[in-house]
Amino acid sequence: MTNLINRIKQLSEQYFTDVLAMRRHIHMHPELSYQEAETASFVRAQLERAGIPCQTGIAGHGITAFITGKNPESRLIALRADMDALPIQEQNDVAYKSKHDGIMHACGHDVHTSSLLGAALILHELRNEWEGTVQLVFQPAEEVLPGGASLMLKDGLFAKRTPDSIFGQHVYPELPAGKVGMRSGVYMASTDELYVTVKGRGGHGAKPERNIDPVLIASHLIVALQQVVSRWSSPTMPSVLSFGKVIANGATNIIPNEVRLEGTFRTFDERWRKEAHRRMVALAEGLVKGMGGEVDFRIEVGYPVLKNDVELTEKARLSAIAYLGESNVCDLDMRMTAEDFAYYGHEMPGCFYRLGTSNPNNDSKSFSIHHPRFDIDEEALKTGMGLMAWLAVN
Repeated sequence: MTNLINRIKQLSEQYFTDVLAMRRHIHMHPELSYQEAETASFVRAQLERAGIPCQTGIAGHGITAFITGKNPESRLIALRADMDALPIQEQNDVAYKSKHDGIMHACGHDVHTSSLLGAALILHELRNEWEGTVQLVFQPAEEVLPGGASLMLKDGLFAKRTPDSIFGQHVYPELPAGKVGMRSGVYMASTDELYVTVKGRGGHGAKPERNIDPVLIASHLIVALQQVVSRWSSPTMPSVLSFGKVIANGATNIIPNEVRLEGTFRTFDERWRKEAHRRMVALAEGLVKGMGGEVDFRIEVGYPVLKNDVELTEKARLSAIAYLGESNVCDLDMRMTAEDFAYYGHEMPGCFYRLGTSNPNNDSKSFSIHHPRFDIDEEALKTGMGLMAWLAVN
């Protein structure tokens, strides 16, 4: 095994220049969710140039490919990367800055995609030194519901055979390049989007007795819905209910006919999640009706809770320690952020881990994800491609 680790590390160094160029190309040409045509074309070209045939057009722009080692039927391991970017205007002054106005790889999906391409090159070159088959999954639309993972699954991504396990990685500027983070069990929250319309009867602000004020009703509703977290959820079950958008569209002396609210609900338990949905709707309907109005409360159910398979993740942790050293494998806390990789974990054992990308000596490489100045220490690409290849073969 030590020899194989050394070979993978040597190839990570050997392919680094190529993978760096891939990352920068993808970074310069970001595409929003469900629009990743150019990115998919680029990925396909890299695979075909390496002699790895692929299938395209899965759930839109999704791609999958298989690399076979010795005894290919013995096991199937999947490796996943997402390809979409965010609607953010990049503020970095670098040669590989986004060329698409208002669109940026601020969540590191360019890193995920190029790292998986690098892992593919390594696995393909070493195919006579490991057993089984590795399935590569290049996924569109992680950032927008219903999520490319769910759509690829529905489109038959694993129709022929369900993998024995699946791995995914995500950039993590809280750790420096060369380190990774892992957590067994429940790791990331479910996420649901809330779209609420409170309807009343508008009119002059100086004559409230003639109106049914939806602004006042909506204000009470926002406060009352906090009971979902503060009084109906167990204190040991983390939950978040937040409203980030409130549109009344009246004026200083005009009470509007309706108010629209948009928010998010997140938690770590699927049973409580469904119960919370029921309670939110019931509370809203009762409160708004009691104040004379009407309400349309729509919940767009999003990504499920992300659970890392305990046995698989513990094996992956030991593999990572063997590859990187114990001091470079860190424990992670639970996160209220969400990831559509969770869908895969509900179909097969999954492990979703974090790839350190910051540089303590360079502040420009330490901005958080979704920030217009997010960037990485590109040395992280060596860990990104090498560790993913090692997890697949080990």
